[in-house]
Amino acid sequence: MREFDLIATAAMGLEAIVAKEVRGLGYECTVDNGKVLYKGDERAIARSNMWLRTADRVKIKVAEFKATTFDELFEKTKAIRWEEYLPVNAQFPVSGKSVKSKLFSVSDCQAIVKKAIVNRISTHYKKTGWLEENGALFKIEVAILKDIVTLTIDTSGQGLHKRGYRAGQGEAPLKETLAASLILLTNWTADRPFADPFCGSGTIPIEAALIGQNIAPGFNRDFISESWDWMPSEVWDEIRTEAEDNAKYDQPLEIFGSDIDHRMIKIAQDNAFEAGLGDLITFKQMQVKDFTTMKENGVIVGNPPYGERLGDKPSVQKMYQEMGQAFAPLETWSIYMLTSDEEFETHYGRKATKKRKLFNGFIRTDYYQYWGKRKRD
Repeated sequence: MREFDLIATAAMGLEAIVAKEVRGLGYECTVDNGKVLYKGDERAIARSNMWLRTADRVKIKVAEFKATTFDELFEKTKAIRWEEYLPVNAQFPVSGKSVKSKLFSVSDCQAIVKKAIVNRISTHYKKTGWLEENGALFKIEVAILKDIVTLTIDTSGQGLHKRGYRAGQGEAPLKETLAASLILLTNWTADRPFADPFCGSGTIPIEAALIGQNIAPGFNRDFISESWDWMPSEVWDEIRTEAEDNAKYDQPLEIFGSDIDHRMIKIAQDNAFEAGLGDLITFKQMQVKDFTTMKENGVIVGNPPYGERLGDKPSVQKMYQEMGQAFAPLETWSIYMLTSDEEFETHYGRKATKKRKLFNGFIRTDYYQYWGKRKRD
């Protein structure tokens, strides 16, 4: 087994949650903007892809160096032992980005990195002419920040938010990775009731059920690195067996999702069944102002409409007010709401216990947290 420098990429504001997950898998890590850095072998690559709920991708950092000229970029890329990663017939598209660097033409940087790797591989495998590129896929990225070049290979393929259960979705679906983060930022445990009164296509309740039964988020999909010849298939078999063995399928859950739109309720139910969790989550068409419960010590997590469009704002703020009135009797419940409306607390009628800045896609939001009084049984 080899040791790799690994990067779990993270949305802005979620790095600490991803780091906590990485440490939970047993790997020491450091946190940087948009990423968590750690070391691990082939098994770590498989486990990270299978288990990280809040990371966007898992990448191998192949090299990092300074380059201010195209010649320097070419020679330093060519000096890397690419043959340790790429077979002779590898497909290896190169994507790129450049920020505050002398080498600012991304298309030129991509072309030079591609040419350097072709040169290295051709020499190593004693190939003349074109490389066929009809084998396994290796997605390479050249990222340049302040003249520091980082070369990575993506081990995930599709982003880790693609869990494989989303049969349908609404207009602005919440990313599964953000939904999982919202839940992990609460004090919810599987023995307590959980509700989402703005469930849309069901993402938050489904992620809660996966967390509640400790089901690996990657259990229902495959990953690009499964096709690599140096990633042994027995490693993936072992990781999938581990995921199965660690799942708590007999853990009872009380998870409820509601939405004002009956069409979204049908989509949410379909998605829950696709995830194998259809029997665990109750979905119902309902307005948030009608939410009532006799249960104690529950947790509500919601991603309500934000009123981003000017005409929507008054009706959305009225709904926040009605929500505040509906939730006021729930003294033992903790309530967590994500919205971009900076006046949320005013309309809701209560100041939050705590606020956390997060991004929902490119929208800057606040996660308003209201901690309930815990009633002892």
